[in-house]
Amino acid sequence: MQTDVRQVADGTYLVHGSNTNWVILTEGDAVTLVDTGYPGDRERVLASLAAVGSSPEAVSAVLVTHAHNDHLGSAEYLRAAYGTPVYLHEAEVPHARREFLHQVSVGTVLKNGWRPGVLPWAVHAIRSGGTTEVPVTAPEPLPSAGPLDLPGRPVPVPTPGHTDGHCAFHIPGTGVVISGDALVSGHPTSRTKGPQLLPDMFHHERARAVASLTAFEDLDGDILLPGHGPVHRGSVREAAALARERAA
Repeated sequence: MQTDVRQVADGTYLVHGSNTNWVILTEGDAVTLVDTGYPGDRERVLASLAAVGSSPEAVSAVLVTHAHNDHLGSAEYLRAAYGTPVYLHEAEVPHARREFLHQVSVGTVLKNGWRPGVLPWAVHAIRSGGTTEVPVTAPEPLPSAGPLDLPGRPVPVPTPGHTDGHCAFHIPGTGVVISGDALVSGHPTSRTKGPQLLPDMFHHERARAVASLTAFEDLDGDILLPGHGPVHRGSVREAAALARERAA
């Protein structure tokens, strides 16, 4: 199993899992893990921590951009096995507990099966645990609106629409923006390359997802780390503006 771990800035690593990315922020021996891939990505998550000289015991917290299975996959495992706190935007906490599910349905995927890439993606998603129940037993709301007292000092940036409580993270000192699924640079079901919204079927409220692009237009950054697709280097403001144009 190959784990694609790439250092993109000081103390910041983008990891490409199986169709989904996560980010590791390091500070000495401690790390912050942002997202955890699919349930089937667990070995890759652990290998990526080892690749940056860390371990699951050294994870200060897991930050989850949103509670879809391809981002939430190993959050409960880390919480239960190592006592790692799992933080989300307060509106996303009940979603992580699976009090409700804002995730594309199998029926909707099948209706879109004629689109290029959808059926291969769906098969991969199911095999990777995309429909598995992986609720977080005790998720916690983000402790503050400003810089978090965690490795990397990430700043939460609420970006609702993809889900009610989707939240991106800004690392002002490095120019890094971790955008989750609110702004991506590619996806197996999209023919577009570069900054974009995910295809419509993936958003709980597409209009809000489009509106949330303004949050990125307010950020000073030049390294975009999306939930799907490669790192995008260049003005995050311009990337968000391009995604807005493409969504029109």
